[in-house]
Amino acid sequence: MRKIALISEHASPLARIGSVDSGGQNVYVGQLAKQLARLGCIVDVFTRCDSGQLPPTVEWLPGVRVVHVPAGPPVFIPKEAMLPHMEEFGRFVIRFARRQKLRYDIVHANFFMSGMVAQQIKSTLGIPFVMTFHALGRVRRLCQKDADAFPDIRFAIEEHLMHEADRVIAECPQDRRDMEEHYGAPSDRIDVVPCGFDPEEFWATTLDARQHLGLDRDEFIVLQLGRMVPRKGVDNVIRAIAILHHQYQIPVRLLVVGGNGDKPDPVTTPELGRLMKLAQETGVEQCITFTGQRQRDQLRYYYSAANVFVTTPWYEPFGITPVEAMACGTPVVGTAVGGIKTTVVDGETGYLVPPNDPEALAERLSWLHRHPHLAQRMGWAGMRRAYQHFTWRSVASSIAAVYESVVEPPGRYAPIPRAVSGEIGLRS
Repeated sequence: MRKIALISEHASPLARIGSVDSGGQNVYVGQLAKQLARLGCIVDVFTRCDSGQLPPTVEWLPGVRVVHVPAGPPVFIPKEAMLPHMEEFGRFVIRFARRQKLRYDIVHANFFMSGMVAQQIKSTLGIPFVMTFHALGRVRRLCQKDADAFPDIRFAIEEHLMHEADRVIAECPQDRRDMEEHYGAPSDRIDVVPCGFDPEEFWATTLDARQHLGLDRDEFIVLQLGRMVPRKGVDNVIRAIAILHHQYQIPVRLLVVGGNGDKPDPVTTPELGRLMKLAQETGVEQCITFTGQRQRDQLRYYYSAANVFVTTPWYEPFGITPVEAMACGTPVVGTAVGGIKTTVVDGETGYLVPPNDPEALAERLSWLHRHPHLAQRMGWAGMRRAYQHFTWRSVASSIAAVYESVVEPPGRYAPIPRAVSGEIGLRS
């Protein structure tokens, strides 16, 4: 029975998904903890306490605790401003383990600041650690340029961690290549394990999803779902919708699901304000519905109601939402970046388009509108692919194999392949 410490400084599994700093990493950490517990592990998730109302420890699921770490003031702090609090975070985790007389078998750090904590724990307690970066500073800077608010010291920290971690988990082949090319990471210590979806959350609902959501049966519905931040490229989708509406004369409805609250408030979510203004400027505000955040148990209805799911970020280490859409039987059009070009098979489960190219996106959406039966077949192919390769249970099993390769003495455990996925359909 392995004891696992998951470190996730800014992304709690208890947070509501969809706000600026609450997205794929929260889902990853929560689902990994849940599935590791099902495999018989005991899991503690350490995340920063960002509210005075949070209890010190939450017994979240059988075998899983969430520990709120007092590091910095108990208020929301953007992740870009958390770096000064990581040493305090690490000291707390070390004291916690000693007080509870816990001997964790392994620490799994999520994001580079959590890696700093894991390295501190290893130095003091001798516990090995595994790293998942979730995003890479140098690649992010190339894509976002001045919009990237992290200090440059992040680059050196990440490079150091890639050499100090016992294993590094890349989320897709592109993620591994980025580590090797931009950081000189040793390739023989990197394992590729994708993200996934939970079949208990996402499936092609037999309920009439459009009726459930109050949507028009005859409109061509395009769905964009995720965090409302510039790098997600939602402005690119709005420009494509304008082309569909004005040039192709398609009766299209774009659903934009996400934000910092239940209502689409441009004050609490500035990116929504920018997108709403763009919708007006391009003359398609009547074609777009901004919904605000939605609860996780409602998302399958949105995925199932859509004719196509669209995701067009400039940079995406993996991208969980395309897999969730595929699990619901919806074809995906995504940019050919990061993990999206791994999960979406161009011409089979959807299409890949260049980033920042609304004309190419509009052309593919128009094709799917003209060929609904082929679009449906793409959706079915995506569903098969999601269930075959991208369930969180299989992800957790692969990550548990990575843990064992670190914990077991040499010679007692067979070496794992470079791609732990066993080349489970992960394409480069």
